[in-house]
Amino acid sequence: MESYLPPSWMPSAGALGGNVQTIWPALFGKRFEGQRPLYRRERWTTPDGDFIDVDWLVDAGSPAPASPTHRPLLVLFHGLEGSSRSHYAEAFAHAAGQAGWRFAVPHFRGCSGEMNLAPRAYHSGDYEEVGWMLGRLRDAHAGPMLAVGVSLGGNALLRWAEEAGETAAHTVRAVASISAPLDLAAGGAAIGTGFNRLVYTRMFLRTMKPKALRKWAQHPGLFDRERLAAARNLYEFDNVFTAPLHGFRDTDDYWSRASSKPHLHLIRVPALVLNALNDPFVPAESLPRPHEAGRYVTLWQPPHGGHVGFPGGGWPGHVMTLPQEVLGWLCGHL
Repeated sequence: MESYLPPSWMPSAGALGGNVQTIWPALFGKRFEGQRPLYRRERWTTPDGDFIDVDWLVDAGSPAPASPTHRPLLVLFHGLEGSSRSHYAEAFAHAAGQAGWRFAVPHFRGCSGEMNLAPRAYHSGDYEEVGWMLGRLRDAHAGPMLAVGVSLGGNALLRWAEEAGETAAHTVRAVASISAPLDLAAGGAAIGTGFNRLVYTRMFLRTMKPKALRKWAQHPGLFDRERLAAARNLYEFDNVFTAPLHGFRDTDDYWSRASSKPHLHLIRVPALVLNALNDPFVPAESLPRPHEAGRYVTLWQPPHGGHVGFPGGGWPGHVMTLPQEVLGWLCGHL
C-alpha cells in the first residue's frame, strides 16, 4: 500500500483527489465478487445490562459461527456511524471468506440498526468496550485471532492495544488500523472547516443527532437537548453528548485522552497503522513519525487513498485492494 496509486481515470492531485478517493469508493466502488456477504447475528448482553450485536460471516461449508474452530478469525471494528454493511466491512468480509477465515463485526452500541438501552453510546477511545468484545471472542474461538479497526474503530483498537500492553498478545496475533484519526483534535479541526464541514460533518450529524435525541427520549434530561439540536459541528456535538456521557469533562478532554497517537510506543503486539497522506479527515502533518511509533508498529503512509478509499480497477472501480493488502500483512503474523 505504500506504493498505492489510484486508477488512472480518477483525480489524484490535491484536495480534489483526496475527496474523490474518499467519496467515490464509498458510493460506487465494487465491494465483492459474486454474492453479497451474508451475516448471522448474535446479541450479547454487556456487563452493564445493555446489548451489542455481532454479525458473523456465514460460510455454508464451515461449522456454525458459535462453534469454535481452528481457522483464523478476523474481527472488524467499524467507523463512526458504520456497520457490517459499510463498504469497507463488506470488502473485508469478502476477502476473509476468500481466504477461508471466519469474520465478525461487533457493532458499537446503537450502530446495528436498533438503539441500545444504556445512557451511553460509543466513542473513539472506547478501549474498555473493545477489550470486552475481544475477550469474549477470544474465549469462544480456538484458532488465531486478528483485529482490524477502521477510522474511529481503528483509533479505539489502538487505544486498547496501548492499554493492554504485553497482555494484548494473549488475545490477538496482530492488529491493523485503517484511516484512524490518531490525533482527534487535528482530525476534528480538519472535518469542521471548509468543504469537509459542508459535506462530511453534515453527513455524520444527519444520523448522529437524531440518534442522540432518541437517547434523550429514553433517558429524559440526560443532556441539554436544545444545545444538541443546535450543534453545527462534531466539536459542539461531542461537548454536549459524547464527552459527558462517557466520563470526559468536555470535547478537549475527550479528544486529548482518547487519541492513540501519544501512546503508540506502548503497543506490544504487531500493529499496522495505515493512513493516506491525502485523507481529508486526517491531516498529514498530524500523523506519527517512525520514532514516535515504537518497534511493534508498522506505519504505511501512502500519498494517495483518501479516507478508507484506496480504489482500484477500471471504471467504476472497486475497494478490494485495501482488504487484500491488509490481510496480506496480517498473514505474516499468524
